[in-house]
Amino acid sequence: MLPGLYRIEVPLHGSPLKATNCYAIKGAERSLVIDTGWNREECREALGSGLSGCGIDLDQVDFFITHMHADHSGLVSTLAREGARAYFGQADARIIRFATPEHWQEQIDFAIERGFPREELEKAIGNHPGRRYSTGSPLYICVLGDGDTISVGDYLFECVETPGHTQGHLCLYEPGKKVLLCGDHILVDITPNITLSSRERNPLAEYLTSLDKVYDLDVELVLPGHRRIFRDHRERIRELKHHHRARLAEIASILENGKQDAFAVASQMTWDIDCQSWYLFPALQKLFAFAETVAHLKYLEEEGAVGWEMDGQAVVFFLTSGKKEVYT
Repeated sequence: MLPGLYRIEVPLHGSPLKATNCYAIKGAERSLVIDTGWNREECREALGSGLSGCGIDLDQVDFFITHMHADHSGLVSTLAREGARAYFGQADARIIRFATPEHWQEQIDFAIERGFPREELEKAIGNHPGRRYSTGSPLYICVLGDGDTISVGDYLFECVETPGHTQGHLCLYEPGKKVLLCGDHILVDITPNITLSSRERNPLAEYLTSLDKVYDLDVELVLPGHRRIFRDHRERIRELKHHHRARLAEIASILENGKQDAFAVASQMTWDIDCQSWYLFPALQKLFAFAETVAHLKYLEEEGAVGWEMDGQAVVFFLTSGKKEVYT
């Protein structure tokens, strides 16, 4: 690692992600913590112990949250002391500030309309870490966007908006030291989950654009939100883009068999999970897979390769005679 910059692994017990990489940068007057882990006691203890070992006093810490997911933002309101700043991207800050029960109900209605069985969905939402381990409102949210800077210690970071994994996802880039703190934008041995749970967005299109946006940055060290640190971000970006092209092609192949709802499409796709069949997936993992399938269907729809219609109360999808080069 670099001088004054530390990685603290915060455990995520029961999650396939295993841990969140939280980073701390020690400054002369105030320090900066990037991401926090879930709002759970064992996460608080791990992060607190790690910060203490780095000689960082929580009374002099500000927080940069790469995105709103609870494994990155959960502890910020618990740890933030009076006067601390919590930096967020605009879209994610809005959700953190104004999240209501209606937010979850809208996601439930959206998923049911696309074929997710209600009983399993209620089980998945009940176990969702975004509900169980999320933050309260931080003391002071400071919204950042493209080109804004944060100076801490010997580092001058530039903010890079990278929507896709969430709409308000932010990375931090230090051009002098050629370091990219990238949250869940680029992960080296797992694929960031690109999901859709409402009608408004096209998250896969956002994500692919965001990958292109950081491709040309001069980076020697990539500090991701999970798993190991790595160096060649361009090679990994090429791999991620290939992965999503393969996903699009797989969906198109499934739809060649006729009109289907999104849950049925998801059930036939290839997933890297230790279960013998889709029907043995835990409900929460089914929801994540389903939401990723919907994001890819939305991308294909916007590109003119897939259409949809109502079949009774359900949305079903079908191939059109549109642009096959999207997935070939």
